[in-house]
Amino acid sequence: MDFVDQVKIYVKAGDGGNGCRSFRREKHVPHGGPDGGDGGNGGDVVLEATERLSTLLDLQYQQHHIAKDGGSGEGSNRHGRSAPLYIIRVPVGTVAKDGETQGSLADLTEDGQQAIVAQGGRGGRGNARFATPTNRVPTRSDPGTPGEGRWIQLELKLLADVGLVGYPNAGKSTLIAAVSHARPKIADYPFTTLVPNLGVVSVDEEQSFVVADIPGLIEGAHAGTGLGFQFLRHIERTTFLLFLVDISESVRVDPVETLQTLHKELKLYNPELAKKPCAVAATKLDVAGEGKNLKKLETCCRSRHLRLFPISAVTGVGLKPLIRHLGKVVKECRRENIRARRAVPLQTAN
Repeated sequence: MDFVDQVKIYVKAGDGGNGCRSFRREKHVPHGGPDGGDGGNGGDVVLEATERLSTLLDLQYQQHHIAKDGGSGEGSNRHGRSAPLYIIRVPVGTVAKDGETQGSLADLTEDGQQAIVAQGGRGGRGNARFATPTNRVPTRSDPGTPGEGRWIQLELKLLADVGLVGYPNAGKSTLIAAVSHARPKIADYPFTTLVPNLGVVSVDEEQSFVVADIPGLIEGAHAGTGLGFQFLRHIERTTFLLFLVDISESVRVDPVETLQTLHKELKLYNPELAKKPCAVAATKLDVAGEGKNLKKLETCCRSRHLRLFPISAVTGVGLKPLIRHLGKVVKECRRENIRARRAVPLQTAN
């Protein structure tokens, strides 16, 4: 199945039904009173988050979503039927923005969470509503108001506790495959990961956390170079960042320069990303040779007060201490409730 994390759709809420202008007609009552009923409300368009979906692919093929109109009022004080909600199901982690203003409409981070993205029109009043002691035969009735219609931009941002950040071929896919049941594509050429992968890592019988393998970043990713810009949004929701730096003997880029570039790209894309708690994993320890690159990275991490974990996802060396540390910091972050888990309410126009 294709991974689609951005889509633009048009939503149109239902119009309110018209109020009715009617008068009673009885055999022995030549001038019956007003009995026009109210119109029903138009249907709202609602986004609902569900864990059953992992992509916005379905919405790519169905771009127009129109709710039903409310029913018109009728005589004998019969009110029109209000239209049902028009529910659009999206993956958990979906953000909705107005297509024109880019204003936030909803941020759905929990299964079953709902948010109105287009308000249905209100039903009009029937003439029975306007009867007064001085106006016993009102001829006025109100039309229903139109429902809201707008283009909205949907973006999927994966919900994960730990985001793996690194250059292409830094060992992200190998690591996530070693510590979880995820089976991403692994190869010895750049950009083998073309879509984000999620894996569940068990710390012990009572605790687990979710790791996101983000496609490799390169210098200039914040400006659209490579695949990084397309998937940097997924890092925004992670609680903790783990920078993966290749320290193998054959690596061409200096590991300290690599770490600095990765941090710089995150900061240029979103300054808040650079403030997230993080650690560094020195990967490919099994082919590190004399360890010159590891020593350089150790000196850099000490000067920046960063925890460093030399690991080999192939042999398993260093993985247990890394998992224990990640489990500890994730648990602490959850207690502090760093991630917001409420939908941004839609402001209803007056």
